[in-house]
Amino acid sequence: MMDPFNDEYFMKQALVEARSAAEEGEVPVGAVIVCNNQIIARAHNQTERLNDPTAHAEMLAITAAVGVLGAKYLTGCSLYVTVEPCVMCAGAIGWSQLSKIVYGATDEKRGFQQYAPKALHPKATVKKGVLENECAEEMRKFFQRKR
Repeated sequence: MMDPFNDEYFMKQALVEARSAAEEGEVPVGAVIVCNNQIIARAHNQTERLNDPTAHAEMLAITAAVGVLGAKYLTGCSLYVTVEPCVMCAGAIGWSQLSKIVYGATDEKRGFQQYAPKALHPKATVKKGVLENECAEEMRKFFQRKR
């Protein structure tokens, strides 16, 4: 039997968040955190709204998830994010001990894999390129409208 709650399903949920960010004039990055096949947190970039350069989707999702679980570590949980996390977010992902990180589009300018590939927890697994075209297209459309 096929599992309806697969990486593509959860990435589509992150894309919903990314589109919400774009509608609010934010860079369209969305994130969801999943534990036991259940979304426990969802967020999108809010740097403009909150006037806070650290209000990235991943950071906000981590804060929400630890609040839901009542624990400071997210071991056994997975993060789905539409764009490769930056170095700051990778550090937070590492400190929160997320077990699995799945991202869509690579960020060649600011992505953690180029600058801090060891920032994540040593036991964490990374899967990249899930719905990559859709995720990259959200970014492309957003910046095209900005120009």
